[in-house]
Amino acid sequence: MPAPSRISAVVFAALGSLAAPQRAQEGSPCTSAEHHQFDFWIGDWDVADAEGKPAGRNRIESILDGCALMESWEGTSGSTGRSLNMFDARGDSRWHQTWVDGDGGRLDLVGGLDAEGRMVLSGERPGREGGVVRHRITWTPLPDGAVRQHWQASRDDGATWDDLFDGRYVRRDDSS
Repeated sequence: MPAPSRISAVVFAALGSLAAPQRAQEGSPCTSAEHHQFDFWIGDWDVADAEGKPAGRNRIESILDGCALMESWEGTSGSTGRSLNMFDARGDSRWHQTWVDGDGGRLDLVGGLDAEGRMVLSGERPGREGGVVRHRITWTPLPDGAVRQHWQASRDDGATWDDLFDGRYVRRDDSS
């Protein structure tokens, strides 16, 4: 007799295959304009800091039938990170990002598109020296097709903000 976990796997696989044709006929549940507000960030990017020095490469791709964006970061210093981004239409109707980096860090951000067309997400996490650090990241699509990412942090509940990163994303040339 098969182990219970094998039976569960077979049952779930069968149920999933039954639901797949219906899902394919209905299309993706993530076709609203809100689900695609962050599409300006999709692409393969060379990223430079505010002084124009190379900071890294970033790949942003649409996944799960347009229901999420996945970020894959590689910094010139050797840093790495990934994020998953999604518009939560079934919950709070806001954008959510969960960032995880190669140093074991995690940052959860929430927000949305502002009146000026910028994606603004913010969240909090414990500071290394104690207390809470508030983070705010703003992505701005630029007229030339580039994207500005401005990451700020506040250790005084938003009274003052320090720049952590101010970068410019430029689409990568396919030949590199």
